[in-house]
Amino acid sequence: MEKKKTTHVVGVDLAGSSRRSTGICLLKGMTVASFATVSSDEEILVFVDRARPDLVAIDAPLSLPPGRKSIEERTGEHFRPCDRELLKRGIRFFPITLGPMRSLTTRGISLKETLVQRGYKVIEIYPGAAQDLWKIARKQGGLLKLRRGLEKLGLKNLAKDMNGDELDAVTGALVGRLYLKGEAEVLGNFREGAIVIPRPATSR
Repeated sequence: MEKKKTTHVVGVDLAGSSRRSTGICLLKGMTVASFATVSSDEEILVFVDRARPDLVAIDAPLSLPPGRKSIEERTGEHFRPCDRELLKRGIRFFPITLGPMRSLTTRGISLKETLVQRGYKVIEIYPGAAQDLWKIARKQGGLLKLRRGLEKLGLKNLAKDMNGDELDAVTGALVGRLYLKGEAEVLGNFREGAIVIPRPATSR
């Protein structure tokens, strides 16, 4: 019998600026193989290149609302179809045209383009949505609660000193794993913008 290949997914909890911390991790199967807090795009790319993952799952908007040529436009559509789907489901999020989300969107789109050029498959994820669907704490509700919630989902090797950005990166990587296994849902579409979320009560 052919042995199933272990999925390797890098999760990135991206900050809007290189002056702030970005959490990143490598998930091999259900085991956290490595994690770090980084700052610059170069550090992110070095981590990804070392990991050579099957997928990179990024917590940041990776597309603009339909019809927009720039995130800095003051008029035009503020929501993508995938954002509207989150609204319909009652999942809290920050609109991508709001204040600091603009710089995060610009950085996310640029990072995705670089990763795709290097041959990586990239998806947009939202840890808060996944945590809500799994009925576990978001990092604002306490890091210990979040870590224990992730452990209950079957994740292994979560370090006790992981910060909130790193735990969100792990959350994103787990969503990426579910996507590779065909066990996640795509809100919107990959042409106009998509957010990948877990199906309710799905962990691995």
